[in-house]
Amino acid sequence: MNGIDTFRALPGAVRLLLVNHLVGHIGFYLLVPFLADYLLDDLALSAAVVGIVLGVRNLSQQGLFLVGGSAADRLGARGVIMVGLAIRALGFSLFAVGGSLPVVLAASVLTGFAGALFNPAVRAFIARDSGAHSAQAFALFNVFGNAGSAIGPVLGTVLTAAGFRISALVAAAIFAVLALVQWLLLPARPVPAHEGGVGADFATVFTDRRFWAFTLALMPMFALQSQIYFLFTLQAQDSAGPGHGPAAVAALFVVETIAVVTLQVRVTTVLARRPQRGPAMALGMAVMGAAFLLPPAVAGVVPFEGNSVVGTVIRIAPVVAAAVLLAIGVTAVQPFVNEAIGRFAGTRLTGTYFGAFYLASGIFTVVATSITGAVLDHTGGPLSWPPSLLCAAAGVLSALALLWLHRRNLLPGPAAIRPELAPVTDDNTPSERR
Repeated sequence: MNGIDTFRALPGAVRLLLVNHLVGHIGFYLLVPFLADYLLDDLALSAAVVGIVLGVRNLSQQGLFLVGGSAADRLGARGVIMVGLAIRALGFSLFAVGGSLPVVLAASVLTGFAGALFNPAVRAFIARDSGAHSAQAFALFNVFGNAGSAIGPVLGTVLTAAGFRISALVAAAIFAVLALVQWLLLPARPVPAHEGGVGADFATVFTDRRFWAFTLALMPMFALQSQIYFLFTLQAQDSAGPGHGPAAVAALFVVETIAVVTLQVRVTTVLARRPQRGPAMALGMAVMGAAFLLPPAVAGVVPFEGNSVVGTVIRIAPVVAAAVLLAIGVTAVQPFVNEAIGRFAGTRLTGTYFGAFYLASGIFTVVATSITGAVLDHTGGPLSWPPSLLCAAAGVLSALALLWLHRRNLLPGPAAIRPELAPVTDDNTPSERR
């Protein structure tokens, strides 16, 4: 089944959220990649202050994921999604009108907090509404997000020619329209009853040993995926040589995005034929780890002489191939991870479980990237073996941990999943069962 058929077979609310994910990524990435230059050049802030502003945004989002997930469970995912989108519109509007440090700091906090609200809420809504087909839904979720991440910077390049504030206003308008669309079209879902307060919900999540064993095993997933922005980027720049670094990095991101968009649904469809997800996730993590071995292995073989376009393409080819291999691993593991989180959670604490998983993964990613950077600084550069071996080991250890959990029957069981999607109605009932 191709991506279009898969999309049509999902419930209407899930399809709406997938489109929302695409458009939201366009709105986000038409602005954020150009934010640092705006703060440095237009507002004349120091690099250290710019780092603080950008760090505050990340901290506000990653650090409050658990809050957003809990709010989705307690108040309803639909309302939290709308509020989050509206807050992000407000935050981007502040970037458009603000010319001082307090204003841009407030804008950063708001945009980060907005993501902490709607990200776990959207995932919780999709997990609940797509039911047995959540792996396929999250496969498309990954496709739509990557497509938006590719389109956004292109649009942003055009808009920044008219000034950063125009880009900020357009981005704010996109999120304001999305909030309105969700209010008009996204159906409300009953909020499950909760016994006790939020503390009781957190106690349930944080004492779920099976879930935390799963979370610990999968922490390297985002850490390795984020290396496309760090280690692979540095490797591409070093491989390209003088004058070709920016083009090499752009090619890296374009090819990686194309790989995810074209392969995600196919990979998920093939792997979903087996109801047990542990081996599929382990395979994905092993492939992600193996991707990091390619650039240093070939670095001593591919000649670095000359600075022609052909020579540059040949030199960066191993890094680009490694990024494609990393993308294939992501397509194999990520949809099933989101599916598993929903199954661990059930229907009552879906948002809280997603929030806890993404909070833990975010913290691990920051620590792991810092360690990778430290190793890189004290070894022979980005194309040396130590940082790549560190990343490869993380992928292999994650795969082994997943296989151990699978063999111990500690992963969520199947939910009557078929390799092909059955047509699903908007009330989330397969038509063949009605």
